[in-house]
Amino acid sequence: MSAGLRIAVELAAAVAVGTGIGIVLDRWLGTAPWLLIVFFLVGSAAGFLNVYRVGQEIDRRARERKAAGGK
Repeated sequence: MSAGLRIAVELAAAVAVGTGIGIVLDRWLGTAPWLLIVFFLVGSAAGFLNVYRVGQEIDRRARERKAAGGK
């Protein structure tokens, strides 16, 4: 999987999961829209953290290739 696609999937999946959890909990507890908002924000934060981690991994691999004399 290319790096750009992986980053997009990581971000979208985290936001979708957070939003889904918020919707389910709001329906179950009758708190609409508060848990949706909270879990959307939590999912977004998790998505950005995942993107940051993927970026760090890509950078580390690029530095290792450069140190090894590769492209």
